[in-house]
Amino acid sequence: MRRTLTRLAAVCGAAVLLSSCAGMSGSGMSFFITSVGSGKGGDLGGIAGADAHCKMLAEGAGVRGKTWAAYLSAPASGGSPAVNARDRIGNGPWYNAKGALIALNNAELHGTNGITKETALDEKGNRIKVRGDTPNQHDILTGSNPDGTLAQAADASCRAWTSSTDGSAIVGHVDRTGTNPDPVKNASWNSSHGTPGCSTEALARVGGGGLFYCMAK
Repeated sequence: MRRTLTRLAAVCGAAVLLSSCAGMSGSGMSFFITSVGSGKGGDLGGIAGADAHCKMLAEGAGVRGKTWAAYLSAPASGGSPAVNARDRIGNGPWYNAKGALIALNNAELHGTNGITKETALDEKGNRIKVRGDTPNQHDILTGSNPDGTLAQAADASCRAWTSSTDGSAIVGHVDRTGTNPDPVKNASWNSSHGTPGCSTEALARVGGGGLFYCMAK
């Protein structure tokens, strides 16, 4: 409890009542997992299309006036430079749809964050289906290494998030179970394994629904 209060004070300032900070929800949401993917597997319409999807879902849930960024890394493509997921999301803090603190800042997000199967909520405040649920959709598209940089694989991002057929994508496990080797078990939320393809069927085969993280800058 003491650690939670200390972290809240760092965000809100010592003079702000805890109830006004810890009670953030609804319009205070700054982190969610998409409730639905693009409908085209790993083809998200590129980074820009993924960002637009985040904005559409957030506004559909009643959260407006925020700049949303998909937590995705991608290689250089079509004249656009390579991007690292960690560099495009701002520096927090991030809260889920029910006001739970996910991370105070970028460093905490990529260290010991608050992402669990209980806090992994979509923009409507619903829990993402994970192992033990039907269907399992705990695979979250990221294209990233545990530190949030672009994964160095032949294809880690379904061809810069434009392929719904060939290719592969690095995914994380939002329920924090996974295939990560030591010493990065805590990072399995964003970097667990590659997919066997980029189609909707290929993603579903290993426990994915084409979902991804959205964060407000």
